[in-house]
Amino acid sequence: MDITASFVKSVLPCRDPMGHKGTFGKVYGLCGAVGYTGAPYLAAEAAVRSGSGLVFLDVPESVWPVVAVKCDSAMPAPLPEKEGGVALAAESTVREKLKGMDAFLLGCGLGRNGETEQLVRRLLDVNLPLVLDADGINALEGHIDVLACRRDLPTVLTPHAGEFARIGGDNNLPRTEAAQKFAAEQGVVLVLKGHGTVVAAPDGRVMVNTTGNNGLAKGGSGDILSGMVLSLLGQGMPPFEAACAAVFTHGLAGDMAAKEKGARGMTPNHVLHMLPYAYKEIEG
Repeated sequence: MDITASFVKSVLPCRDPMGHKGTFGKVYGLCGAVGYTGAPYLAAEAAVRSGSGLVFLDVPESVWPVVAVKCDSAMPAPLPEKEGGVALAAESTVREKLKGMDAFLLGCGLGRNGETEQLVRRLLDVNLPLVLDADGINALEGHIDVLACRRDLPTVLTPHAGEFARIGGDNNLPRTEAAQKFAAEQGVVLVLKGHGTVVAAPDGRVMVNTTGNNGLAKGGSGDILSGMVLSLLGQGMPPFEAACAAVFTHGLAGDMAAKEKGARGMTPNHVLHMLPYAYKEIEG
């Protein structure tokens, strides 16, 4: 079944005309490492432009000044660092911050630092809706069994084909079948990115995206998608519907950017710029 604009419109949460910052969700991202300062910004900005009331972002202390300059709506803060990534010593601080959140994101430029990967695996038990992307997914390589603690918790994984293979996904199967199989086995919503992105739920539901173009095949596009899923989870959407809505709207924003800038030269920042217009078009 294809994801359509009418489906997305039907599942997006209504905006309370009397709402305030706390009404529309408080979300948190643990992202970034030395050499990856764009990813946390793109994810956080996408969450803001997807309707979140408050977006918190934690990054390693040495990259915090760069990310802080980039962010004018999200609220970044520094964490203890080791070898350019977030140190395991940050765990208590992160857990304390998560107590007040509605959803959280692990990934988006975290890097493959050993302590950071340990931290990701230790935080999987937090009882909140979770988006696991990029290096958050890579942290499960060889440790997919730890994902079992998320079976009864709202969890969305957003791998591309390479990341999917690292955590045991079968790229030899048709994409829809591979996504359904993994989602059912692991008890998560899987967003298998690529041409015709597939969204699969643990109960067997599966939908295929029809928006997007090859201008989205650039570093940073996936960070935007993760921030969008994070935002919609934080606004109370179920994980399967949140993932489908984010995937379709992300692709539509990419189509708008390609129409204006051209697929070759468009950038993730152009996609960010188009996000509000994409939501506006869908919601009418």
